[in-house]
Amino acid sequence: MMSDGALSQAEIDALLSGSGDSGGSAPAAVAQAGMPEADRAALEAFFASTTAVQSSNLSMMTGAQVSLSGPNLTVNGRDAFLAQLPETVTVIKVDFTSGFPGEHMFILPEAGAKAIASLMNKEENIQLDEMAMSVIGEAVSTMLGRQITALSDKTGNKSIASMPPEGSNIPKAIVALPAGDFAAATYQLDLGGGNSFQIWEVLGSSVASGIAKALSGGGQAQKVQGTAPGMTPGGTGGMNMGGMQMGMGGMMGMDAGGGGMPFGQTNVQSVQFPSLMPHGGSQETGNIGLIMDVFMEMTVELGRTRKLIKEILAMGEGTIIELDKLAGEPVDILVNHKLIAKGEVVVIDENFGVRVTEIVSPAERMHGMG
Repeated sequence: MMSDGALSQAEIDALLSGSGDSGGSAPAAVAQAGMPEADRAALEAFFASTTAVQSSNLSMMTGAQVSLSGPNLTVNGRDAFLAQLPETVTVIKVDFTSGFPGEHMFILPEAGAKAIASLMNKEENIQLDEMAMSVIGEAVSTMLGRQITALSDKTGNKSIASMPPEGSNIPKAIVALPAGDFAAATYQLDLGGGNSFQIWEVLGSSVASGIAKALSGGGQAQKVQGTAPGMTPGGTGGMNMGGMQMGMGGMMGMDAGGGGMPFGQTNVQSVQFPSLMPHGGSQETGNIGLIMDVFMEMTVELGRTRKLIKEILAMGEGTIIELDKLAGEPVDILVNHKLIAKGEVVVIDENFGVRVTEIVSPAERMHGMG
């Protein structure tokens, strides 16, 4: 008890974390009350089951021997969580838009984000500019894609999707964390060569609870809804009635009629929404026409080099800059700063041009090879 009527730092921390108790242990007690232990353990076990594949994917993308381990999943308030972070962090926001809609993000220390971008771009002393943030977002998208695939398999929910990654490198104090208590999975990422650091995956309370419940039992119910008793997935893909294909909307609230299946045994295969999954298909091929008239920036890169600031300031007319390309070596052709092809420089009348000599494979693009 304090005699001067002022609040102690412990009491201030407790009030900021949403607790009315002035005890120093209040924030942790309140945080753990937000999720039953069984749900927390189920969510932690699910994330842990994906780390081996995540490690392999990240190794392929970076060209290094990457190991992702953990995670340790806790339920936190804002202040308790921020205390774990370095002063400046890279935040990749990838909210779930369907399936388990709500707030979701990955948080990396600034040094860790630079290390990943450096490996993927094959560039040392990299700065977290727009291109580097795009590369980090690509790595996070790969991680999230694996999680969504595994989560769909385990729960039967085929509608899970997320927003495109949005990255920013900011002070931890202004990170827009979910309100109230939220789940945070802490992983250890080892890039080799003694380069190891923690990364955090943050889920809003509704997202974490929804996934945990589905993993604990909701998945079976979802599968029953997706395929009726006695029916097999991939059969008719809906019910054909008198030449008219009936999907899920046509089945709701009505019987098959005319001696067809009763309502309880309706095939609702369309609930799997195949068009939402990241696989190529006829629908994607048809929809490409919608963007055929969109302009994209195409550039040809002759080469690159690195200079000290004093060398740049000393440049003047007549200065020769030596590039990293050999004479006669193919130049890089980029679309929106992404390498897609290589070619040779030609002269057309009085203008420079480039003749395409090689289309870069997806594997080379993934590895950032120039």
